[in-house]
Amino acid sequence: MSATLAADAALEARRRAGQRVLAMTSGEIGLPVLPELRERLAAAAGENAYGPVAGSAALREAAAGYWSRRGLATDPGLVVAGPGSKALLYALLLAAGGDVVVPVPGWVSYAAQARLAGGQPLPVPILPGQGGVPDPARLRETVLAARAAGRDPRAVVVTVPDNPTGTVAPAATVRRLAAVARDLDLFVISDEIYGDLVHDPARPAVSPAVYAPERTVVTTGLTKNLAVGGWRTGVARLPDSPAGRELRDTLLSVASQIWSSPPAPVQSAAAYAFAEPPEITERIAASRRLHATVARAAAARFTGAGAHLAPVTATCYLYPDFEPLRARLAAAHGITDGAGLVRFLVERHGVGVLPASAFGEPDGALRVRAATSRLYGDTDERRTTALTSPDPLALPWIQEALDHLGAALADLTGPRP
Repeated sequence: MSATLAADAALEARRRAGQRVLAMTSGEIGLPVLPELRERLAAAAGENAYGPVAGSAALREAAAGYWSRRGLATDPGLVVAGPGSKALLYALLLAAGGDVVVPVPGWVSYAAQARLAGGQPLPVPILPGQGGVPDPARLRETVLAARAAGRDPRAVVVTVPDNPTGTVAPAATVRRLAAVARDLDLFVISDEIYGDLVHDPARPAVSPAVYAPERTVVTTGLTKNLAVGGWRTGVARLPDSPAGRELRDTLLSVASQIWSSPPAPVQSAAAYAFAEPPEITERIAASRRLHATVARAAAARFTGAGAHLAPVTATCYLYPDFEPLRARLAAAHGITDGAGLVRFLVERHGVGVLPASAFGEPDGALRVRAATSRLYGDTDERRTTALTSPDPLALPWIQEALDHLGAALADLTGPRP
């Protein structure tokens, strides 16, 4: 079971039982749907035909324009749409075949999907503060060792910006990874679902497709930037190369056997969104500001409690490390691993976070991932107010959530009663 979905279900059970909870487990973006986007979906409700496996021409053209405006010239014929980028990532692993290098820490589903696809995940650590991109030197060593042992690594997955760390790997690291992938003839599967949520839009994340365009697949969707996770839509940009076109054909074969075609009404709404009219770009900019403000405030609670935390520069994720407090946590609460941290926070304070082990790290790691994206309010009215407020931290429900987190951390790291 996906660690995020399982944790959400457990928190909901606690909520139904009457416990006060602070859900910081999943990346569900707690914001209302943009009215214009909702209207587009409703207007397309009568579109009930299957349509092309690759997605409608309108959606593929809009997605191609979206990438082209970001410096990645894209042929609409090399765009494939699917029911969420998560499904597309799995289908890509099926299409590529073989074993898959995954970053550590890395999103909870990469390793699971590699196994489901019949391969073996090959974990490679990230460089400190450079989440989502495996250390290029370690990548080379791991792939060569795997091949010498008879394994068949064919792809490396990267996440720019990163989930779970909320950081962005610098261009130099991405360039080095692309060079290693070329040397070793690996596909790069670049999960860029958070690409629009870099806190400083003047310093966007750099895609590996810039440095290795002939072998990089890019995936994205509307789940994070426009908070429509339940609509399930995603797009993949395949490389404009013989290998890329062959991968596209295999991907379409896989898709034809799994989902037949993406949901038609959602495709219409997605085509409108990827065309980026002013109301879309304004909503994304407002969301980005809100994520940055609340994530940084939550980060201050963690660092104030003594945890180490790399500066959060994108998304709504924090990845605090309590290793500096290991002796204190063991003495005061008997906590010696991430699972113990999670158990203490949820059982004593109803604060839901995920252990580092869910992201491929050792069980003993004293790290957790916390998401701030569901702290914006429990009604659409409050969430809209948070989105439009010049100072969301002054809103009482957001301040209350941050104080709840702060109290839980003070209990965790403070002197033993």
